[in-house]
Amino acid sequence: MSFVKTLATLAVGFAAARGVQKVREMGGMAGLKDAMRKAGDPGGMADQMGGMAQKMGLPVDQAQMRDMFARFGGQAADATDATEQGLGNLMGAMTSAAGVGARGMGEMMEALTRGTAIGATTEENARLMIRAMIQAAKSDGEIDADERKTILDHLSDASDEEIAFVEAALDAPVDPVALAQDTGDAMRAQVYSAALMAIAVDTGAERSYLRALAQALQLDDATVADLHKSMGRPAL
Repeated sequence: MSFVKTLATLAVGFAAARGVQKVREMGGMAGLKDAMRKAGDPGGMADQMGGMAQKMGLPVDQAQMRDMFARFGGQAADATDATEQGLGNLMGAMTSAAGVGARGMGEMMEALTRGTAIGATTEENARLMIRAMIQAAKSDGEIDADERKTILDHLSDASDEEIAFVEAALDAPVDPVALAQDTGDAMRAQVYSAALMAIAVDTGAERSYLRALAQALQLDDATVADLHKSMGRPAL
């Protein structure tokens, strides 16, 4: 694997972990159905996958992606009570398919940059973005055992080095200042965007973390607002 592919795969892992948490918070299957109906909405799963593709330099037709997720999500959500088990299986299949797609994007990027100076830089940038995603996910409390398992289960193709890096990041304290110090000027917006990918920005702790990260990265209010809007996240 590579850290670029690990980054893409982790994005799906965090989305899955958020989904598990959302189901718990919203009352089980009813919450899951609601989330599926909104998969094609601005800020939904379609935008998450499209945003990841764009961050990795791949062209994306966002309208087509939203339409596809809206159709499949709506069909799944309209399942009757008698077929809820089937809905759960479909969700699992869709998550697996998304994981395969994310790895495919990572593989394409790796193939284009392997053995070049750009490739080495891309790998280092992927490490920064992984740290940003994990810090943001931990900003409102520790990632629990179920969430950690959901995230790590998506890294079955990762190397021992990559899994060790992710586990170390999961265990490390939340420190936006240290992350910013390791981030070059050209990567400031990307690192902030990676943090946004991992969270819904629906708690005070998440907002506080993002404000601290934006300040440490020296991002102005207009830039932060544009990033939130482009990724379908609530404003700070």
